[in-house]
Amino acid sequence: MTDLSSLTNDKLWLAPLAGYTDAAFRQLCKLHGADVLVSEMVSADGLSRETKKTLQYVFFDPAERPYGIQLFGSVPDVLAKAAEICLDFEPDFIDLNMGCPVRKVVKRGAGCSLMKNPALAALIVDEVRSALAEKCCLGVKFRSGWSEGSLNYLEFGLALEEAGADFLCLHARTQTQMFSGAADWSQIGRLKQRLRIPLIGNGDVKTPEDAQRLRTETGCDSVMIGRGALGKPWLFDQIKQLERSGDYRPATRDLLLETVFQHIDLALRYKPEHVVTREMRSQLCFYTKGLVGGSELRQAINHAENTARIKEIISASEAFRL
Repeated sequence: MTDLSSLTNDKLWLAPLAGYTDAAFRQLCKLHGADVLVSEMVSADGLSRETKKTLQYVFFDPAERPYGIQLFGSVPDVLAKAAEICLDFEPDFIDLNMGCPVRKVVKRGAGCSLMKNPALAALIVDEVRSALAEKCCLGVKFRSGWSEGSLNYLEFGLALEEAGADFLCLHARTQTQMFSGAADWSQIGRLKQRLRIPLIGNGDVKTPEDAQRLRTETGCDSVMIGRGALGKPWLFDQIKQLERSGDYRPATRDLLLETVFQHIDLALRYKPEHVVTREMRSQLCFYTKGLVGGSELRQAINHAENTARIKEIISASEAFRL
């Protein structure tokens, strides 16, 4: 089993983001300093049926290690079976999603919906732990609670620890907040004080200074970054620079252009041209955010018929040269 400290001792994690953190983006973040990577959400139901569509989310390149597969579902034995299937791919850890707030997930009793049923959540951890035995580390990602009126992250986290989780990750927002409002880092600090196992802090890390403050204010073992890394995969490097020297290099337009082209080329290794052309449109929304002329640039990109044309549009754009 992978040494737990190699996953949780002062590491920078890339959060799993459905539709964004595919192999190309994960590897890009790894090249820019991310320490630990996680798959996009994988349906335990789909994986237990070994459907081709679901299996594609499980594969990873050895260069991505340490790497984990995130499972979501609500039936203990189905999640246990899915975890056993994952062992064939030799991940460094399995991550159980008990924090996704999206309606199509929670209406199935999965994701953050499990925070309304702590007994079931603990049973899931217990059964998955038994299925994994000592072959793989087990983590759980969850939120502060369902709503401001039902904050149960403390008792929930302690129950998961007791059930056999090796580490936890708290996204300090409720389900009803979705991705809006501010994450309450004080909740991460309070949970950290109560746990015997490592805790990863997540929520509102958008700058190197944010990561530094999250560690200092909460004492969390590691930091997880999700939406803050979209369009800024170099954020991980900047955090490490700040930690080492007290300062960091700002991103330049040259770095932006180089990273966008690198992202496209990596994506083409794993997906067909037409899929990459479509999916890069959403990724480029983040890369071009805040650029002068960004709106017009995005419109042009949305009408590009292939990745070569996307590169031509970007190369000719004044926005990338200002």
